[in-house]
Amino acid sequence: MTKTQTKALNPIHWDDSKESVFVIDQRLLPYEYKEIEINSYGEMAKAIKDMIVRGAPLIGIAAAYGMALAAKTGADLEEADKLLGSTRPTAVNLMWALDEIRLLRSSKPQNLYSAILEKAKWIHEDDINRCKKMSEHGAEYIKKKFAAKIANKQKLKILTHCNAGALATGGYGTALGVIRKLHEEALVEMVYSNETRPRQQGSRLTAWELAYERIPVTMISDGMAAHCMKTQMIDLVIVGSDRITANGDVANKIGTYQVAIAAKHHNLAFYVAAPESTIDRSLESGDLIPIEERDSSELHTINGELVTAAEGVAFFNPGFDVTPNELVEVIFTEQGVFNPKL
Repeated sequence: MTKTQTKALNPIHWDDSKESVFVIDQRLLPYEYKEIEINSYGEMAKAIKDMIVRGAPLIGIAAAYGMALAAKTGADLEEADKLLGSTRPTAVNLMWALDEIRLLRSSKPQNLYSAILEKAKWIHEDDINRCKKMSEHGAEYIKKKFAAKIANKQKLKILTHCNAGALATGGYGTALGVIRKLHEEALVEMVYSNETRPRQQGSRLTAWELAYERIPVTMISDGMAAHCMKTQMIDLVIVGSDRITANGDVANKIGTYQVAIAAKHHNLAFYVAAPESTIDRSLESGDLIPIEERDSSELHTINGELVTAAEGVAFFNPGFDVTPNELVEVIFTEQGVFNPKL
C-alpha cells in the first residue's frame, strides 16, 4: 500500500463466507502490509501474545472473535476463555470482552456459536462508535482550550506516544481519533510521534498510520520529547491507555510516564483518550495494575536480527508504566470529558 491510498484501515474483520477472522499482521508494518487468516482460538491467542494484533481495544475485539471460533469448532469454551485471558495481563479491555462473552454464555442461548459471533461483531462495532464519540468530545474540548490560538489562525502541534489509532482499535482510534477529528477541521500543524522503544510502535505504526491518513507527522525518538517541549515545538500531548483505575491513574505503553512528567514541567496539557471499557473500577489505584514484562530480545535486537548490547548485560523490559492522575488534565471517553483528579 502507498500513502496516497485513502481506504479506511481495518485491522480486523470477520469473513462470513469463510467463517474466519482476518487481521493485519502489525509486526510487518511499515515494511509490508499483509492480512493473515485466523481459524481457531489457539491461533487468535498466539496472534495476541505475539502482537500480530495489539492495542487494548483491538485485543478485546480479537478475544471475542477468538471465542466465536472456539464455539464454531466445538472447543472447550472454558479452556478457550482461560487461554485468551492469559495473553496480555495489563490490557483490561481483554477481560471486559471475555466478561461480555461469559455473561452471554450464562444465558444459555439456543445457538451458542451464532450468539457469540453476533456479540463479537457487536463488540467490534461498539468500539468504533465509542471511539468516534470520544474523538468528538476530545476535539471539542481541545478547540475550546486553544480557542485563542485557533482564532489567530494558528494550528496545533501535538505529541503522541505509542499507537492509539485505527490499528489499536476496531478501526477508528482513541488518541489518533481525536487527532483525526482536529485534522478534519484543518487544525493540525504537525503530529510528533515518539518512536516508542523498544518495539517502535510510534515509528512503525503511528507514523505510518498518520502518513497513510495524510496527516502531517514527524517521528522523534523518545529522548527528544522534553527538548521539543522546551523549544515550543509542542502544544499538547494526547495518548491512549490500556487500563485506567478508579482514581484516574493511567497505564499506557512504557515511556508515557516520563512524557507526562515533561509535559507537567513545561506547563503543557496532557490528555488521555480511552473508552469506558478501559476503566477498571475494581482497582483503586495504578499501584495495583499488573505490568506485563516482555522478552528481553525486544531490547537487545533490532527486527530480531542485530544484537545491540554486549554479552553478559542484563535487561529489564516492562511493557507499560503508570501515569498518576495528577499529571493528567482530563480523560476523554465516549461519555464525555472528566477530570481524573476529582
